[in-house]
Amino acid sequence: MANREEIMAKICELIGPFNNKGVDLSADTTFQGDLEWDSLTVMDFVAAVEDEFDIIITMNMQAEIETVGQLADAVAKLMDS
Repeated sequence: MANREEIMAKICELIGPFNNKGVDLSADTTFQGDLEWDSLTVMDFVAAVEDEFDIIITMNMQAEIETVGQLADAVAKLMDS
């Protein structure tokens, strides 16, 4: 099991190719506001996260996740279940 810091580090690594604006990433970084991602970018990124962590992130969960930190928490929760 990965801890939250390891999950955050991996998520930040996965964000890299999608971070066209070169935003400094933190737990409070928002996908829509800070990174300015459109829905297609979000879909591609979610697929990468699901593949990396071998989890499924439902559409309902996606709708509630706004920041990198929230995503890390969701990934940790999904990996535990």
